[in-house]
Amino acid sequence: MNTPIYLDNSATTPLDPRVVAAMLPWLTEQFGNPASSSHAFGHAASRAVEAARDDVAKLINSDPRDIAWTSGATESNNLAIKGAALAAQKRGKHLVTVQTEHKAVLDTMQWLERQGFAVTCLAPQKNGLLDIETFRAALRPDTVLASVMLVNNEIGVIQDIAALGAICRERGVLFHVDAAQATGKVAIDVAQLPVDLMSLTAHKTYGPKGIGALYVRRSPQVRVESQMHGGGHERGLRSGTLATHQIVGMGAAFRIAGELMATEVPQLRALRDRFWNAIRDLPGVMLNGDPEQRIANNLNISLDIPNCDSLVTTLTDIAVSSTSACSTGGVSHVLQALGSDAGMAGNSIRITVGRFNTLEEIDWAADYLRRKIEDCRAGRLRAA
Repeated sequence: MNTPIYLDNSATTPLDPRVVAAMLPWLTEQFGNPASSSHAFGHAASRAVEAARDDVAKLINSDPRDIAWTSGATESNNLAIKGAALAAQKRGKHLVTVQTEHKAVLDTMQWLERQGFAVTCLAPQKNGLLDIETFRAALRPDTVLASVMLVNNEIGVIQDIAALGAICRERGVLFHVDAAQATGKVAIDVAQLPVDLMSLTAHKTYGPKGIGALYVRRSPQVRVESQMHGGGHERGLRSGTLATHQIVGMGAAFRIAGELMATEVPQLRALRDRFWNAIRDLPGVMLNGDPEQRIANNLNISLDIPNCDSLVTTLTDIAVSSTSACSTGGVSHVLQALGSDAGMAGNSIRITVGRFNTLEEIDWAADYLRRKIEDCRAGRLRAA
């Protein structure tokens, strides 16, 4: 293989060519600052930004005025959690989250602990899903915010956000949801869901890196302390000159995702299941996460095979991962939270198919991985 087959779409997705085409004019002749209100260049950029805001809002069925631009899901998570916690700290200083959250949530919670907040970090069930009653019992009179991701970035399980959010509403607790991995794969309707804050990003949905958004419910209003100051942009939530070309790209990516979702999700599921069926009979291969309540393109497996301590380093002809792209520890904290020991968690593979994968690629990659696993078992494999 001259180029590895790309199967790491949870780390990032390739740019859709239609997104590139939408962005290009805003990198060349359309260079105005959207905050410049005195001339046509600024007006054009401002209109493009607002059109993209509409497209992002449509995918989650929100009011466009509830969407604030950020640099990505990490910033959105920081702004939502720090901002809401600091704004509500007179009412209480207790926060709730889950051990399998993205590091952008867990590290933010740890920072707040150093500022005097108390954090309850809940263990999931063996299948990666959070027990509803465990969550209910964790809420205290001084709990002001809970944060649970919609789709886990490593094992792809889908949490019951509607049920968790309903409990938060009953108890007067703000509810934040990291939906970075969900857009285009799971139907989202914040007009119906009891969610107060939702983090979004473009590059998991065939858009550009470096741009994201935060949904902040205005009715009833959610107070969020801004984390960046210097001009009062985005309703005072996030100051800074807006990157028009990236925003246009995110809008186009979310619009395309909405148009394709009904047909694309079944196609991704078929490719994922074809891959899994080609390797599932191998001894020592185990699926991580609930087999049903998960997004269509995610396959996360652990290997209980002698001589296979570093299989992923030998997979030079397919692009897969062993943990989150944002994790620097090398061993999945998600799989450890599910009960895997460090050895099993370290010898896991996340395979995520995408929009541009073909049936031929899936068949070739599955056969390639199967041969590598069999080589592992026979002691024939050497790390690259």
